[in-house]
Amino acid sequence: MDIQNIDYMRNQLKSMGLGIDWSREIATCTPEYYRWEQWFFTQLYEKGLVYRKKSTVNWDPVDQTVLANEQVIDGRGWRSGALIEQREIDQWFLKITAYADELLDEIGKMPGWPQQVCTMQENWIGRSEGVELEFGLAGKDSKLSVFTTRPDTLMGVTYVAVAAQHPLALQAAATNPALAAFIEECKLVKVAEADMATMEKKGMATGTMALHPITGAVVPIMVANFVLMSYGSGAVMAVPAHDQRDWEFAQAYGLPIKQVIAPTDGREIDLNVAAFTEKGVLVNSGEFTGLTSAAAFEAIANLLSEKGKGRKRVNFRLRDWGVSRQRYWGCPIPIIYCDDCGAVPVPEKDLPVILPENVTFDATGSSPIKKMPEFYETSCPCCGKPATRETDTFDTFFESSWYYARYTCPDSNEAMLDARANYWLPVDQYIGGIEHAILHLLYSRFFHKLMRDNKLVDSDEPFTHLLTQGMVLAETFFREKETGGQDWFQPTAVNVERDDKARVIGATLMADGLPVQSGGITKMSKSKNNGVDPQEMIEKYGADTLRLFSMFAAPPDQSMEWSDSGVEGAQRFLRRLWKQVFDHVSVGATAPLDTTSLDDVAQALRRKVHQTVQKVGDDMARRHTFNTAIAANMELLNDIARFADETVQGRAVRQEALERVVLMLAPITPHISHVLWQALGHMEEAVIDTRWPSVDASALVQNTLELIVQVNGKVRGKIQVSATTGEADIKATALANENVQKFLEGLTVQKVIVVKGRLVNIVAN
Repeated sequence: MDIQNIDYMRNQLKSMGLGIDWSREIATCTPEYYRWEQWFFTQLYEKGLVYRKKSTVNWDPVDQTVLANEQVIDGRGWRSGALIEQREIDQWFLKITAYADELLDEIGKMPGWPQQVCTMQENWIGRSEGVELEFGLAGKDSKLSVFTTRPDTLMGVTYVAVAAQHPLALQAAATNPALAAFIEECKLVKVAEADMATMEKKGMATGTMALHPITGAVVPIMVANFVLMSYGSGAVMAVPAHDQRDWEFAQAYGLPIKQVIAPTDGREIDLNVAAFTEKGVLVNSGEFTGLTSAAAFEAIANLLSEKGKGRKRVNFRLRDWGVSRQRYWGCPIPIIYCDDCGAVPVPEKDLPVILPENVTFDATGSSPIKKMPEFYETSCPCCGKPATRETDTFDTFFESSWYYARYTCPDSNEAMLDARANYWLPVDQYIGGIEHAILHLLYSRFFHKLMRDNKLVDSDEPFTHLLTQGMVLAETFFREKETGGQDWFQPTAVNVERDDKARVIGATLMADGLPVQSGGITKMSKSKNNGVDPQEMIEKYGADTLRLFSMFAAPPDQSMEWSDSGVEGAQRFLRRLWKQVFDHVSVGATAPLDTTSLDDVAQALRRKVHQTVQKVGDDMARRHTFNTAIAANMELLNDIARFADETVQGRAVRQEALERVVLMLAPITPHISHVLWQALGHMEEAVIDTRWPSVDASALVQNTLELIVQVNGKVRGKIQVSATTGEADIKATALANENVQKFLEGLTVQKVIVVKGRLVNIVAN
């Protein structure tokens, strides 16, 4: 099925006329591709950059697989939309945290990336400086480790909170059924930070008490739903007076709230209303009272270090990348488990481990290869005894993290990458969605550094410039199911009633005439059935119309709302262009252009032509604002239509103008441009082989200027002056304008401001 989909998409892209070098095509689902990532995984394993551990994971009950934190959006699976559960299973991890510092530092050296993406990655990596400290456990020899970025608030700790999966919580739950039930409830907790900040804070006491590392005071240890085992040690010191999350929990369970930080400006704070989270001056903090938060950070960190109860530490929000997936569709992880030898990488000579394709799924939806002895039964590469093959597959982001590099040498059979990679890399211009800022784009940066350290590439970063394209949006319509959920209908299958502002006020399904609800405008997706098949649009309107609309509807980095009327408008423009060209050539050949014999009107059109060439070149090459490039050509075509000079030189000017429009539109509408270019007399030359039009600097020179005249900021007239007219004469001409004088009656002119080449503003009162 994947190969069929690839074939369909390839034909679609070809029919759109995209300039792709198909000789470099790769398919990441083929053994020829994924054998190299299996090989690379074994290399990383030997270097200690891969490990396996039991971990609390995000479990998608629909896809029956684990998701990385980055793949959980608003508490739901990024692909299925199912509510995520917390489970503990064995997982393979890549040590992305070993590269956290470099990934963060290099962000400042990527000026070609959008600031928004850089900021999102900085926040996701989340470098923070703080103190790792230990609380004693009353009646026990063991310790409880926590990390805090606010050691200045340590004297205000009134309880310690641990995650539901923390060993202390599980130990307490063994004899406490109510706590065990609460821990089960926490398995459905939303893991997105935005959700955790706003959700109801719930918890239960463990019955175990912690000992304050400085005062020795006894504080309760609570299981809390806002603490996750996957972050830090799974335990936090709670200071409800100075952390809003801790405050909400303390309010809910009647726990003490002790102020230890006061504002530096001496203002009063009300801890009955909310926590005071700013830094300030310490109060009620024993020997540290009176210190600023910054000074207390150092003093408390030093004291804990002296007592052997803490140390300064840099922490990262980023966690190692869990790459194990329990679903079938993916690259098999090249590991063999032997009772005697443990986990053993598959030898290079035995790669690739091929994913079986002749499989049968049962009602559980789980991976069929986990029930296929012919796949997982094997022998140990080290001792030869019976062994078991890993049945988990790689996260598919594993494939997409290095495909760009394989394009440089797709036919390399002897190596993952060869010398050609360093010729082409890094990628000059990469296009990717903003939704992958902390997914694919971060993983690709990490993978590139891994490849660099394995001598596969020389560069540090994969992409020099990044353009994050916007989403394509479309209307959605649905009906509620009796069993829950929605049935979504194609917008083309719905009759829509709109008000005078084009807002939907009613909709019915064409098939049965019954009402449907509007779901608003959202990004195109299969799940909401509001996608548009480009092939249908191509067959109806032509590839160039579809290309033109797509580029004109919005800048490439902004979302684009799909509009059938917009597509029709694009087609009307191309028809106008076609008609103007063939109306022009039907008269016959044109004479060579003689720029010295043109009148003012012809010179003005020529000036407009070369101003447009200058603008469009900048819009396309530097600004990537293709919509404004198209708009400039539309404006120019209107000017050409108004140009009525049918003299020999008038037709020569029109010939040049039409040629420039065709050349400027050629990258966007190549098919019609090819035909029109030849119609304009270039029968021996394909438009794709023609150089971009150059700007004639002499055509930009204006002999006369039209200047707007404003009185107190409002347009009151226009004047014509020579391009060489001095400022004093321009002022005099503006003041003498008959219409301007009407608005100066009874006023005293205070000053006259000339904005060169644009306007004159007269200030009067």
